[in-house]
Amino acid sequence: MQDDITPVWPVFAGIDWGSENHQLCVVAADGTQVLQTRVSHDVAGLRQLDQHLTRFGTRLPVAIERAEGLLVEHLQAAGHAVFPVSPRIAARARERYKVASVKDDRFDAFVLADTLRFEHQHWRALAVPSPLLAEIKALTRDRDRLSETQQTIESQLRMILEAYHPAPARLFSSVDRQITLSFVTDYPTPANASSVKATRMAGFLTRHHYTGRVPAQTLADRLRQNLLSGAPGTVAGKSFSALAFTQVLQLLNTQLAEFDDAIAAATAEHPDAKIFASLPGVGPVLTAVLLAEIGEDRARFPEPAVLLAEAGLAPVTRASGRSRSVRFRYAANRRLREATMWWAFNSIKLSPWAAAAFREARDQRGQRYHRALRGLAARWTRVLWRCWTNHEPYDPTRHGTAPAAA
Repeated sequence: MQDDITPVWPVFAGIDWGSENHQLCVVAADGTQVLQTRVSHDVAGLRQLDQHLTRFGTRLPVAIERAEGLLVEHLQAAGHAVFPVSPRIAARARERYKVASVKDDRFDAFVLADTLRFEHQHWRALAVPSPLLAEIKALTRDRDRLSETQQTIESQLRMILEAYHPAPARLFSSVDRQITLSFVTDYPTPANASSVKATRMAGFLTRHHYTGRVPAQTLADRLRQNLLSGAPGTVAGKSFSALAFTQVLQLLNTQLAEFDDAIAAATAEHPDAKIFASLPGVGPVLTAVLLAEIGEDRARFPEPAVLLAEAGLAPVTRASGRSRSVRFRYAANRRLREATMWWAFNSIKLSPWAAAAFREARDQRGQRYHRALRGLAARWTRVLWRCWTNHEPYDPTRHGTAPAAA
């Protein structure tokens, strides 16, 4: 909801954004359409957009189906109040004007502007993040995308190895480990790997600074048990592919490590970082992700229930007549939900209170694993909300239910 004092705006703007062009519609307070135009997504186009909006005032409300990007940041830098609209809400809003399912840029821009005219008192404008928070959000989200690419390449490399030389994939704990990639590089074919016995394996482990606890003799025996080979032609082609994918995966691993260093450096400078880092189970990456997704605007989450809904940890209740059901919340910030679930998982190993709460949900309430974990994440999120709202780090001695549960 908006603040108690809501600005009185003479006009309302809606932008149907695109990769090359943006459709702008402006409606007056009485619903009259006063402008309908298209601008290009370049320097000249955004200058035209500024000129069109300046005709009606210096700080205007603008509805758009985005919460980030160049266009959003440009509008905020110009001083306008940006109202991000969920595509699902925008789709339902179109049905207020036309029953038929139609897609038209001019109509979509008008729907956004006119809907903002009716609903602006119930919506909250997007807060302008500090430069440091914007940097952390960009780093964490791009790291997530890079991590997805790394997992895809790892899966593809595993399939390549299974097709002609499965031993390296079964030798160590995972394919993306540096020791596994080094083994593929040094012994790319079954013929090369067949010469590896305990002594040569020990030399390989020493040369590549192996930090695992499995002895060389055990690894040599495991290698011999899985030393299968494809046909000569398959081995020739697949070994080339394996080396290529190995190099890509090594590069991605290096880039992920560099991302982690950049994220840690940026997060260390933010004043709210110590709040998130003080909670059990929240490491450097989770600290950055939670900070980036929750942000700095305390007014955005006036009560814990709002934050729980944003994170997808609050269920959805559907009631109609005699029917009433409680269901999983799908519409949520998925990055925040994943971060809170990982946090809850980590906290079970570090916090006696969390471990006791999880066991109670599983053993006494009969909840399934993920349902119990989600409940624990919700409880931790309430604790986080209080710490974040009060600008205070987590203090386990003040966690009221911790002593009783432990």
